[in-house]
Amino acid sequence: MGEKVLERFPAGGPRGSWPAEECAAALRAEGRPATVVMDLRTDAFLVVVPAGEEN
Repeated sequence: MGEKVLERFPAGGPRGSWPAEECAAALRAEGRPATVVMDLRTDAFLVVVPAGEEN
């Protein structure tokens, strides 16, 4: 079972800004199992859900 990336946010955002975490929290409030992971290769935060949950 894999994961589906829903959103990407650059890691270089303003200090104190957590847009990926805010996006994931909004999705979790809707009942979707969203998490945030760091993609070191692209220096970005990714909001992901289990494959099949993207709808």
